[in-house]
Amino acid sequence: MAKINTHYQKLQAGYLFPEIGKRVRAYAAAHPAARIIRLGIGDVVLPLPAPIVDAIKTAADEMAHKETFRGYGPEQGYDFLLDAIAARYRSQGAQVAPDEIFVSDGAKCDTANMQEIFSLDSVVAVTDPVYPVYVDTNVMAGRTGPADSEGRYQRLVYLPTTAANGFDPPLPEDRVDLVYLCAPNNPTGAVMSRASLARWVAWAKQHEAIILFDAAYEAFVRDPSLPRSIFEIPGAREVALEFRSFSKTAGFTGTRCAFTVIPKELKARDDSGAWVALHGLWNRRHTTKFNGVSYPIQRAAAAVFSPEGAAGAQANIDYTMENARLIREGLGQAGYRVFGGVNAPYIWMQVPAGMTSWQYFDRLLHETNVVGTPGSGFGSCGEGYFRLSAFGFRENVEEAVERIRTKLPA
Repeated sequence: MAKINTHYQKLQAGYLFPEIGKRVRAYAAAHPAARIIRLGIGDVVLPLPAPIVDAIKTAADEMAHKETFRGYGPEQGYDFLLDAIAARYRSQGAQVAPDEIFVSDGAKCDTANMQEIFSLDSVVAVTDPVYPVYVDTNVMAGRTGPADSEGRYQRLVYLPTTAANGFDPPLPEDRVDLVYLCAPNNPTGAVMSRASLARWVAWAKQHEAIILFDAAYEAFVRDPSLPRSIFEIPGAREVALEFRSFSKTAGFTGTRCAFTVIPKELKARDDSGAWVALHGLWNRRHTTKFNGVSYPIQRAAAAVFSPEGAAGAQANIDYTMENARLIREGLGQAGYRVFGGVNAPYIWMQVPAGMTSWQYFDRLLHETNVVGTPGSGFGSCGEGYFRLSAFGFRENVEEAVERIRTKLPA
């Protein structure tokens, strides 16, 4: 008799973004004349820069000739892309070797799958609020108990990361083996300082813990004093791995490319207590379950690091960050308390007193036809907050801010 993985039954009613989509579709069906502006899911809207598109076309043309045709490529990624990524790290003051980089089809996939190489009895810590994938995939794997009335899972350690502590996650008070950190943070838009990351690296060394560092939004950091990589911190290579993505950096949400860095110094213990390098474990997992990103897309990713490609990608980032400024300042003028939007493409706003984040979602949709993301979908500490994305066309962003300002001020 076939049986299901019952850990899936612990999951909350629906993944956050599909639930948003369901509510928006229902409203749109009932109000076909409504012009809905979506500032919820962080999807890009600007076209790929021309040098990146040209790289895809050239690579596709190569596939049409037997002399330049390519079949299966190396699962870890082609050397031309690995070398370009390693050079990017060097330019940021971090040392990463090309063979420590694993190219994939998305940071979401990597953050979800990385837990597979760790013991099922590992104690996992996450910030609260948190990107839901970190939590849900550990629930699916069986590392947690059921969720309580606030949506918190037993055996998962939550680190309140709120306005009260400057969105700087506190160190765990009890034993933790794995901790997920995200900076620039999704959803709060906060960026961890160099001193904060150094504190975490020291803690991880002391407790033989591993930091899973999500730097998918590093390209949006504008303050030169803020680190873009945890590997800028001395000693981090011994206790951390890092996820990055081309999705928001260069508009690859529809083309899919990302990478994870696992330093060769990074180790954890096996059941006998012996140290084991995680690099080899992830390489085994990666080559077993993944056949690599397509050649044309990897050529496109490498073009992101060319002078012309970098300029095009930066122009799109600048456009998005101007959107963020307009949202942040517009909401502030409307009386809202807002965070983020300075070194990240997300604005984290406090909803009016007496409303839950889902109540505000429904009211915002019905009264202004603007879609955002309820903070409670990111964890119990997200209740009372709301996330707006700066990924949108300028005219839509301006109109959305004006609608909120005039129809639903704080």
